[in-house]
Amino acid sequence: MSELEQRIADLPVWQGKLRIEPLLGGLSNLSFTVTDAAGKYVVRFGRDYPFHHVDRHREVMTARAAHAAGFCQEVVYDEPGLMVSRFIEGRVFTDADIRANPERIAAFIRDFHEQMPLRITGTAFMFWVFHVIRDYANTLKASPNPLIARIPAALAINAELEAAQMPLPIRFGHNDLLPANLIDDGKRLWLIDYEYAGFNTAMFDLAGLASNAGFDASQSDALLTAYFGAPPSTEIRRSHAAMQCVSLLREALWGLVSELHLNAPGADYNAYAIDNFARFDAAYAAYQSQYGTSK
Repeated sequence: MSELEQRIADLPVWQGKLRIEPLLGGLSNLSFTVTDAAGKYVVRFGRDYPFHHVDRHREVMTARAAHAAGFCQEVVYDEPGLMVSRFIEGRVFTDADIRANPERIAAFIRDFHEQMPLRITGTAFMFWVFHVIRDYANTLKASPNPLIARIPAALAINAELEAAQMPLPIRFGHNDLLPANLIDDGKRLWLIDYEYAGFNTAMFDLAGLASNAGFDASQSDALLTAYFGAPPSTEIRRSHAAMQCVSLLREALWGLVSELHLNAPGADYNAYAIDNFARFDAAYAAYQSQYGTSK
């Protein structure tokens, strides 16, 4: 039994014999499934990542709030660096699932945005991606990776895309809407992983969904129409397209920052950064073709 598995086995929450198995796929955290006489659980290990603006106390608080609001399963135990939640039996969404269900997902995310502020406690936290990118650029001054040569131009584009955002109400966003963070149990949707959750406008979650799932223009329109309740205006479309670009830029810089600080098994942070820079370049070229460049 590994050291982490022994730590899991020693937790004061289990009933009867345990089956502990690795849960693969994370880029920054280690997780295991644990089955005991009472059910199945996920044990998630993770320390604070100030370089990624991740605070585990805030993550646990958000997960508990999300459970109270009906969006995720119960957190049954936590201690510094560790959280135990009930396992969700269901199908993890893929890119194709997101593209096939824009109306359903838009309604779910809108409900999350509106209900979560009523449940959140403690000090408020704002996730503003444009600030995150500027902070990543500062962190990356210590990086030897040649990709940091892209940062001056990236910061100029970041400022341009921030200026393209339309005023929207502040909601509470998940801010990491990868398809794999949505689970369908056959009756309803669940949302997991709250590391980056915080107050934001709706546009970052809507753009993250679209960019992560590879939406085309018509699919983005369907998502925006379902969320806002009317066909999107030119201003909404431009804000959304700009935010899709910046969400990909943030992912690229996330990879470079992670390369400095993290070492998850099997993770290739440089390849992740290269892939997301390529996706960002394509998205920004399409944005410029449609909307031009702000001066």
